[in-house]
Amino acid sequence: MLPKDLVDLMRSVGVFPAILATADKEGIVHLTFITWVYPVDDKTIRIALSYNAKSAKNILQTGQVALMLVAQDKALACYGSASLIEERIEEVKFPVSVFEVKLSSVENNLFPGGTITGTIPFMHTGDLQRAGELDQLVLDALKTL
Repeated sequence: MLPKDLVDLMRSVGVFPAILATADKEGIVHLTFITWVYPVDDKTIRIALSYNAKSAKNILQTGQVALMLVAQDKALACYGSASLIEERIEEVKFPVSVFEVKLSSVENNLFPGGTITGTIPFMHTGDLQRAGELDQLVLDALKTL
């Protein structure tokens, strides 16, 4: 479902910026920017979210998600159902949960005459060493659960 070159890219870059959409039980949609995203295979993506985040609460209520993945020549809308697989990553000092998304469909939303020239530019600010250490703890959990 996900192209192999995108899976390989996502696995190689560490944090991978994406847009996550969830909805609560009333159908109110919530969008958020996330970077803890890891493809287990071409049909399964793991994401990590703060346990108290609106997106996490919505997933626990409805299980329905959409992810927008952006990379060279790709703007993929990925739809699926998500479930909690780890309530808390023990090594992280604040509550971060891991969810597994089973993809049901993927659509390339690029329009004729346009393309994407790369991934969403992203860079940590502040304490870069601590941010990198946190990213590594979370990504390790996404890879090994």
